[in-house]
Amino acid sequence: MKKTLFAAAAAMLFAAPAAAWEGQKVACYDKHWVPATYSTSKHLEYPAKHKWEHVDGQMVKMYYPPVYMEKTHLKQKGHYVLRKAPCN
Repeated sequence: MKKTLFAAAAAMLFAAPAAAWEGQKVACYDKHWVPATYSTSKHLEYPAKHKWEHVDGQMVKMYYPPVYMEKTHLKQKGHYVLRKAPCN
């Protein structure tokens, strides 16, 4: 007796939301991924320089360009945004 009463009550609980739904679509949205944004900064590691070197028995003035180190910093993590879309 208890089992049938419990089964009947459970069936009414699951059927109630389906019977009560009579809503209309107001707006539809699609989910879009926005990638992370970064900022970069660079600082001078080694300055430019000229240097005299022996190459094949002669003196040659060599130029070495500056060396920069670049660092990236996370500004904003990637996330999802909702964009309005046509309803099907």
